[in-house]
Amino acid sequence: MAALDTTRATTGSFGPAGRIGGIFASAANAVIEWNDARMTRNALSGLTDRELEDIGLCRGDIDVVAEGRR
Repeated sequence: MAALDTTRATTGSFGPAGRIGGIFASAANAVIEWNDARMTRNALSGLTDRELEDIGLCRGDIDVVAEGRR
């Protein structure tokens, strides 16, 4: 799982330059989260029904787990 730290204040974090940097950080975080969900979905989809049952999931749970809602 990838992580991007956006909690630290940097010089120039206020004003137009800071807002533009924030937009890029938000976009990067969105791409990272999308890719993590995609990789999780692919890994779980590759399991058999029996393997999913062993970890307490069914095929219908894959999207919910990949999106982090469970």
